[in-house]
Amino acid sequence: MPEVDTVLLFFSSSLLLGLAPGPDNLFVLAQAAQRGPRAGVIVTLGLCSGLIVHTAAVALGLAALFMASAIAFTLLKFLGAAYLLFLAWQVFFTDAGAGAAEGGERLAAGQLYRRGIIMNLTNPKVSLFFLAFLPQFVDPAMGSVVLQIMLLGLLFILATILVFGAISLLAGGVGERLRRSQHSGRVLNYLSGTLFAGLALKLVLTER
Repeated sequence: MPEVDTVLLFFSSSLLLGLAPGPDNLFVLAQAAQRGPRAGVIVTLGLCSGLIVHTAAVALGLAALFMASAIAFTLLKFLGAAYLLFLAWQVFFTDAGAGAAEGGERLAAGQLYRRGIIMNLTNPKVSLFFLAFLPQFVDPAMGSVVLQIMLLGLLFILATILVFGAISLLAGGVGERLRRSQHSGRVLNYLSGTLFAGLALKLVLTER
């Protein structure tokens, strides 16, 4: 297993990476602001479930094989962009009407959880990032490489839950105050939809 110093360095780096603006934490921020802190936390759990898949892919060598295929990379990023545009469409044309002051349609936990999983798994950059980041903290002399990568992946997930959970609470609190006004609620929904559309465009323009 990795040494304590390595684990602490990895965990602190993971916390900082979680704070850096990116598609996942912006997605959590938008969901929490629009639908409350509960929604942000559930979406975070979905995102972290996707990270388990990415960790396993790196540990088993699948990520390197996948990243070698330009067709697979392009297909996955366009699927992700299409899903984000679908969410944007829902916000603009479904949630913009009555009920905006309450944060729009209240989604079930399962729906929010699936949103997080799909958002994470359809972003090929996550696999590429894990493929580059996790092995830097692996020492073959310390035991099984697969177990070390899985352990690091779990630590990254823990850091993600802590950071994204804090984002959910803060954004959810601000969003709750804004949703008390119907006008502010509508503005918040439109901002969320615009953010989803922007993330879709960013994903389409992503290169390997």
